[in-house]
Amino acid sequence: MSRVGKHPVEVPSGVEVAVNGRVVTAKGSRGQLTYEATGAITVALEDGKIVVRPIDDSKRARSMWGTARSRIQSMVTGVAEGFTKKLEINGVGYRAAVQGSTLNLQIGFSHDVAYPIPDGIAIVCERPTAIAISGVDKQQVGQVAADIRAYRPPEPYKGKGIKYSDEIILRKEGKKK
Repeated sequence: MSRVGKHPVEVPSGVEVAVNGRVVTAKGSRGQLTYEATGAITVALEDGKIVVRPIDDSKRARSMWGTARSRIQSMVTGVAEGFTKKLEINGVGYRAAVQGSTLNLQIGFSHDVAYPIPDGIAIVCERPTAIAISGVDKQQVGQVAADIRAYRPPEPYKGKGIKYSDEIILRKEGKKK
């Protein structure tokens, strides 16, 4: 039995949710998202809450139960509040700047890295060494943050690179004479 799936999803005020068969649509102040559940589960709107149930007791239905509930919860939270990931850049001369619809990164290469900002994502550089990625879709925000981090992941000796703001880099000791 899924411990996540058995809890209904609360729909906050200001969010409209429509369930049409297996398709769930959430509309809020920040935008609109749609999720289509697999055939192994059923989705229903009861008393202003979204209830997800497995169709049968198969392994696939039980595994998709919690996944679908979690995706619907993220969708409802996203259209109500949105999601934000913060990145930090460490290194001498490393910096970032948003110019139009591209993020320009100077991260120690011979050239600047130009990352095109996808639709539905807002990127803000509060400081030249801090990047804030925000959007409605939790998966898309996380993927954009991972793509930017992948250009220069943090290295363990000096800690140079792009890291999540809450990430802890385990430092290594350099070689000795």
